Amino acid sequence: MCSAHFAHDVVREVRMRFATRMLVVQVATQVVVVAVCTAVFAWLGVQQLKAEADSSALNIARSVAEAPEVRDLVAVFSADPGTPDAAGLRDGDLQHYAADVTARTEGLFVVITDDHGIRLAHPDPDRLGQVVSTSFADALAGREVVTWETGTLGESARAKVPIYPPGGGAPVGEVSVGFERASVFDDLPALLGGIAVAVLLAVAIGALVALLMRRRLERVTLGVQPEELVTLVQTQTAVLESADEGVLAVDDAEVVRVCTAAAARLLGVDDAVGRPLSALDLPPAVAAALAGAGAPNGLPLGDRVVFIDVRPVRRGARTLGRVAVLRDRTDLAALSGRLDSVRAMGDALRVQRHENANRLHAAVGLLDAGRTAEARAFLAELVDRGSVDWAVPGIDLVGDAMLQSFLGAKALAARERGVSFRVADDTFLSGTIAEVEDVVAVLGNLVDNAVTAAASGVEPREVEVAVLGDGDAVVVTVSDTGGGIADAEAAFAPRERDDDPAAVHGLGIGLPLSRELARRRGGEVWVVDPGGDGRGATVAARLPGVRAGESE
Repeated sequence: MCSAHFAHDVVREVRMRFATRMLVVQVATQVVVVAVCTAVFAWLGVQQLKAEADSSALNIARSVAEAPEVRDLVAVFSADPGTPDAAGLRDGDLQHYAADVTARTEGLFVVITDDHGIRLAHPDPDRLGQVVSTSFADALAGREVVTWETGTLGESARAKVPIYPPGGGAPVGEVSVGFERASVFDDLPALLGGIAVAVLLAVAIGALVALLMRRRLERVTLGVQPEELVTLVQTQTAVLESADEGVLAVDDAEVVRVCTAAAARLLGVDDAVGRPLSALDLPPAVAAALAGAGAPNGLPLGDRVVFIDVRPVRRGARTLGRVAVLRDRTDLAALSGRLDSVRAMGDALRVQRHENANRLHAAVGLLDAGRTAEARAFLAELVDRGSVDWAVPGIDLVGDAMLQSFLGAKALAARERGVSFRVADDTFLSGTIAEVEDVVAVLGNLVDNAVTAAASGVEPREVEVAVLGDGDAVVVTVSDTGGGIADAEAAFAPRERDDDPAAVHGLGIGLPLSRELARRRGGEVWVVDPGGDGRGATVAARLPGVRAGESE
């Protein structure tokens, strides 16, 4: 097993990186393409040299065949039925003329024959008077021929042109002009050298470009290979889309590169990917949080409470941007509010238990002292007033014991801040409350805001609470003697926490979250009277489906 893993690791180490493979493939492709182009150009160059040799031989042969003295002398030899004398031909005018043309044109040979193919001029004097070694039928038929043939002087590019008599008529001989093969390709090395230089230059440029592309690819992909990119994309899609949290990533140019569906829903944006962060029209607090300037715990976004956690993204020493994780904590914040209310009720019950125990101890002391009449009167007063004297006017109008204890605890906290707390005379709540957590969460927030507003105002500092039963619903109103609410709608707008007492009714996430809790139950939280000009504000809430029933 270990050896198999080791072999697998070795294969992975030996395997070339994608960018290196691309470089090798590009260079190999360039070499193949250049090699094919080189072969084609070399073949075309050879064909061009051959064509030039053929053309030169044909033009020289035509010039010789059209020379008057050549036509006259060949016509004379052709008219003689006998064989020309080789010795006479050696010093003849045709031999001198042909040798002079051969020397001037640097050709291999200039051969002149009569109509029987007998050589009248030839570079080798010993072959004069003999029949040529190649066919002369086409020339005597009046056709010009350009071929590559092998004769007595070796392989050559030769042109054969008919010679006509001075007065016209059928050909009386031919002129054959040839160029040696080696001389034809004298310019081939220079041509191939030029092609080779071009090839080397092209390959060098191609290799340089491929190398630059490889470096660019490595830099753009951060050295991640395509196989790893595929896995990365698959993993990213699986992780990001399956997570409840929203993820938003921006690059170092502040352009959004990743925005999951959850993030788009929480931010209330569409088509965020590819757009600058500043173009998303986000609230200033949210934009500042996403920019990495820090986000408060429980930042309100619409009717949601969202935690935003921003972290920089780096690879090595290079900063790639930031990733923000958006966590919807509305339910958690609501639960936290309920728990705070339950904790307040628990504190109230502990106070109640402690005071009740103290009163029972007092009654026992009176009995032990034999003061039975006083103990009886004390216990009768305790029965009439309750086990705890909350000292809250009208609190007896609240029939639910848990809610009564909660209001008593809030009254104690209000008194500590110099605010008097009372229950309105029109309060009437019979029966018990089944969903007491939601009621105390909403009511507790309204009371806390009212107490803070009253504490920051002028005398008298008072808070009044009214609780009414309406079928299965509970309706509460909370009034204070503070400075009022300047903008009723703004009080419910999401904002960061602000300790300014003037903004108390919109403090933090309290009112938006209370309204959200009420609306989840089909209820509402609203401002009955914004107050101002010396009058405090009145805020109301209606919570359906929270009452268990009425007392008999």
